[in-house]
Amino acid sequence: MKLAFSTLGVPGLPLPDVLRLATEHGYHGVELRAHPEEPVHPGIGAAERADVAAEFKASGVELLGVAGYTRVAAPGDDEPVLAELRALIDLAGDLGAPYVRVFPGGTAEQEAGEADAIAARRLGTAAEYAGDADVRILLETHDSHRTGADAMRVLGLVGHRRVGALWDLMHTWLGGEQPSETYAALSPYLGYVQVKDIASADDRAPLPLGAGVLPLAETVELLSRHGWDGWLCWEYEKRWYEDAVPLPDLLGAGRDHLARLLNDSA
Repeated sequence: MKLAFSTLGVPGLPLPDVLRLATEHGYHGVELRAHPEEPVHPGIGAAERADVAAEFKASGVELLGVAGYTRVAAPGDDEPVLAELRALIDLAGDLGAPYVRVFPGGTAEQEAGEADAIAARRLGTAAEYAGDADVRILLETHDSHRTGADAMRVLGLVGHRRVGALWDLMHTWLGGEQPSETYAALSPYLGYVQVKDIASADDRAPLPLGAGVLPLAETVELLSRHGWDGWLCWEYEKRWYEDAVPLPDLLGAGRDHLARLLNDSA
């Protein structure tokens, strides 16, 4: 498996510094948070996009994906959501990123199955556009669809190879799903896995990997046992927790912890 980290852990950090951290601490890739407050987002122009792609190529660090905030199951008209999706796909295609991350974003007011159908319709429409850009859209286990079983209700309706799943370990755990259950549901669709650690369901401030309660070792062992050879991406949610230890101080130990887990499960 290859290791990456998300720029959510280093909010606003210029890309050259992000790539330097990845290189110094032995990470193979980086997931870019594509938000307007970040250096790289759908609003940047062609020249800036070319520069970003060149910086990644020169560094030897891979661009894992573009983490967007489109909520594909949200109530309302389709076109604004599809426009957001197309913008994210265009950005990923221009940068050479294989994946775009989206959220479910359904609401409690929606009737049973309504959010699933809306999300599937929009993802199915965007899938052909993603194919032209050689990009895959990944629905993250999050918010209204936090378990693998939840995500499968949407992915099963879409049935397109350009639409898959991003397994966020924290959310499937919060949803009461065991790693084996999540993997069984998502394995045919799995793009990559976001790892992290927290103290409890009530205290979700980010912790160093291995210092909390999430079943990280069990998940890595499970993936290894099934021969899965994709990406583990550390999503350290520093952006939402100002008092959390800065991610650069933890990257080396985090990489070593993941390497030990991979070695133990080999």
